[in-house]
Parts: sequence; structure tokens; C-alpha cells
Amino acid sequence: MKIQSFYEPKTFTLTYVVFDEATRDAVIIDPVLDYDPLPSLTSTDSVEQVAAFVEEHKLRIHYVLETHAHADHLSSSQWLKRRFDSRVAIGERITEVQETFKDIFDLGADFKTDGSQFDRLLKDGEVFDAGSLRIEVINTPGHTPACVTYKIGDAIFTGDALFIEDQGTGRCDFPRGSAEALYDSIHERLYKLPDETRVFVGHDYQPDGREVRFETTLGEEKRKNVQLRAETPREEFIRFRSERDSSLAQPKLLFPSVQVNVDAGRMPKAHGNGKRYIHVPLNLFRSADDVGEPIGQKK
Repeated sequence: MKIQSFYEPKTFTLTYVVFDEATRDAVIIDPVLDYDPLPSLTSTDSVEQVAAFVEEHKLRIHYVLETHAHADHLSSSQWLKRRFDSRVAIGERITEVQETFKDIFDLGADFKTDGSQFDRLLKDGEVFDAGSLRIEVINTPGHTPACVTYKIGDAIFTGDALFIEDQGTGRCDFPRGSAEALYDSIHERLYKLPDETRVFVGHDYQPDGREVRFETTLGEEKRKNVQLRAETPREEFIRFRSERDSSLAQPKLLFPSVQVNVDAGRMPKAHGNGKRYIHVPLNLFRSADDVGEPIGQKK
């Protein structure tokens, strides 16, 4: 089994092509669709690099695997599905995320919350084949309720649950996120795997300006993770994560990313004028009155 990584620096996102050199069977994990929020333009520069690698190595893409509905970048899963006739899969608890954001973004009565936008919904503990590749699904909720980790051979792909040890873990303050659940996901599930298990993370924010890192081991995580080591008490992690998350700004691509990604990477439907629109709720995180003054701050 071979693993090729692709780093998208604007959103600090890592995409992976996992493949068997002998059979050329492959999957792609967490692909990016480029989006510039100021002119509201999408582009395919990042995913074209992935496609070029796939075509150069004559790989057969069985699945595009999403670790969760990302809140910081748009998914290019549908572009890859069209290009390579692959299937798009995600954890079955995506339905909970869809239910939550259908109301927040007023996605309309016809927006389904049964996960049917995806080609396959994956259950915790499920093992399935992508040609010669065998993939195990491990539910790792906390960042979102629908987060999953994929285990392929001696490697796990953790999305936003577990980062490189000098960064720690994913945030838990999105709707239905839970620091308690994330502790259990990492400490009680991932940390039970062998120390030599390779870890491939979903993001690398390059702390202190270091070079990009995308791979570590569970042994290193258990010994050195700055937020959650093997000996870290549950209450300590929950307190730390809650305090830290309360100080974090929201991802700048939160609104477009979630709307596209809960719909399996599809662009919003065109309106009668032929244009597509992203909904941007006003004052979602702080109530304001009808002239824009924050409620509770009137003088």
C-alpha cells in the first residue's frame, strides 16, 4: 500500500490518495475544491493535481472518502466522482449534521436529511473493500458527531480528530461537537491501537512556522501530544478543550463549506435567474436588532 499526500496551504488541508501499486486500486480521502470567498469563485487547481497523479499512475478510484462534513474547505468529491466514476462515502451519522444545518441555513423543505446525497453511509466497525484495499471504519465523534477515522493496513486517517502531536486535537465547539466525545474517541479508541500504527492527519497548521507534517505514529501521539497524551485525565482535556475553543475564531469558509459538504460536495441549485447562492446567516453567533446593534449592548 502506498500513500500520496497533497497539501492545500490556504486551508491547511491534507488530501490523500491511498493505492495498491500492484492492482492500481485506490481511494481518495478528503479532497479540496478551491474557493475564494471575496469574489465567491470556485476553482479546481488543487483537485487537478490529485487527478494528474491518479492518471499518471493509472489508478482506479473506487471511493472518495470523507472523514466528516468539513467546516473549513469545500469538498471536490463530486468533481472526482464525475471524473473517475467513483463513489462518495461518509459516516452514517452525517444525518445528524444535516438535520442541524438544514435549519441553520434554511436549506428548504426538499433538502433531505437521510444521507441519501452520498453513495454510501458507513457504520462504525464496518470493514469494506476498495478492490484490493481493505478499509475499516472507526467512529471518532467529537469535532462533529459524524467524524470517522479510516484504517487501511497499518495506517489511520484521522481527519480533524487527531493532529500531529505538536498541535493536539480538533476543536469541539461546532453544533453537536463534544470534548467529552472527542476524548473517548481518541483515548479509548484510537489509543488502543498498536503504537506503531501510522497516523495521517487532516490538517497541519505548521505551528511556529515549521515545515508541513502529515504523518506520525500513535506511539508518538500517546507520549507527546500537547493536548491529549495517554496519561491525560479526561476532565483535564475537557476543561482545556472547552476553554481553548471559546477563544477561537470561526473558520472563514464555515458558511460555504458546510452548505456544500452536507450535500455531498454539490453546488447549491441554480435559482430562476441561473445563479447559485450561498446562504450567509446574519449575526448567527451574536444576536442583533433590526439596525444591527448587538442585543444587550445598547447604550
